[in-house]
Amino acid sequence: MNEVKVGEIRIGKGNPLVLIAGPCVIENEEVTLETARRLKEMCAGLNIPLIFKSSFDKANRTSLSSFRGPGIEKGLKILEDIREKLSVPVMSDIHSVDQVKPASEVLDLLQIPAFLCRQTDLILLSSKTGKPVNVKKGQFLSPWDVKNIIEKFVSTGNTKLLITERGTSFGYNNLVVDFRGMPIIRSFGYPVIFDVTHSLQLPGGEGNRSGGQREFAAPLMRAGVGAGVDGLFIEVHPEPGRALCDGANMIPLAEMKGLLKQAKAIHDLVAKGEGD
Repeated sequence: MNEVKVGEIRIGKGNPLVLIAGPCVIENEEVTLETARRLKEMCAGLNIPLIFKSSFDKANRTSLSSFRGPGIEKGLKILEDIREKLSVPVMSDIHSVDQVKPASEVLDLLQIPAFLCRQTDLILLSSKTGKPVNVKKGQFLSPWDVKNIIEKFVSTGNTKLLITERGTSFGYNNLVVDFRGMPIIRSFGYPVIFDVTHSLQLPGGEGNRSGGQREFAAPLMRAGVGAGVDGLFIEVHPEPGRALCDGANMIPLAEMKGLLKQAKAIHDLVAKGEGD
């Protein structure tokens, strides 16, 4: 298993379960900073490493009228301020090759969204930055198709790669998680992150926007950690009902501590069993 270092956080190879979390999109500086602060406090109390995530631009939206975020310049400035004020690594999505350079100058971890996981130029340029990169497995890929993503990425000499599972689409506004895929992807030698909240998304389920089933977050999270993943990706919001993006599948911030306690207990049990 390859170990990936993000800031001072080490992921994979028997290291503690990491959490990548934050609002789906940067709505404003106040909500983003407050969410990051509360997440840091929770994770510090549970000894769970935190990487804060929020998107400066959500380019893959259902409707033309959907809120996309503040854009790259303002969004990166907000994320940079959070990293400096709270001393937490930060991550955001990149959607095009022209975003790679400015994003890599600020972010500790770059993320390639699921719909772009086969975009060769984006993968190669991201890898050439030397930064760690999280690539989300497309909803249209099998677990073994991930080998092609890995081959592209490591061809530049950069091995700081995370792969995120976020469910598979079979149409009809739904996603299904095959938990067999997690150990399959891990067998390729790179840490696997489980995206709990996007796996609960109902793409286009409400006509001009996606729906979601956050009530199933706890059982899916438990199953993913039990399957042996190296980290969790969970989008959270102080008031998901008022969120400007993906509110139906985001987790209320007030519920996160209980979920994280469960996740840590299961991860520690799995790790103990692997060490026996």
